[in-house]
Amino acid sequence: MENVTTKYSVRDGGHYTPGVKYHGVLYISGQLSIDPDTGKPAEGGVKAEAAQALKNLDTVLTAAGVTRKQVLQCRVYIPDVAFWGELNEAYKEYFGEHKPARVVVPTNRLYGGCQVEIEAVAECE
Repeated sequence: MENVTTKYSVRDGGHYTPGVKYHGVLYISGQLSIDPDTGKPAEGGVKAEAAQALKNLDTVLTAAGVTRKQVLQCRVYIPDVAFWGELNEAYKEYFGEHKPARVVVPTNRLYGGCQVEIEAVAECE
């Protein structure tokens, strides 16, 4: 196994790594909608938070030497399925024509007051 870290890795002391490569697969821990420069959730609602979480995902992909076109699957946590449209807009803007498998999970509160968290699996060979 190979751990993947970034300059923003685990600033809260959590016992995890942003990504792990194993047998040609990259497993990316949940990326919250926290702007790493401010330490706060992105402002502007679920779409803005989804865009920030995807930007954070991109940081881990880049550190691993992987592109977004290699993402196989995402699991997205949002407060309510009523925000599905906003999430989908940000997701489409990020991935373009690439359409990885995805599940959207409505959930309660997320860490740090965030409304969006995204985890992913990507191929890395």
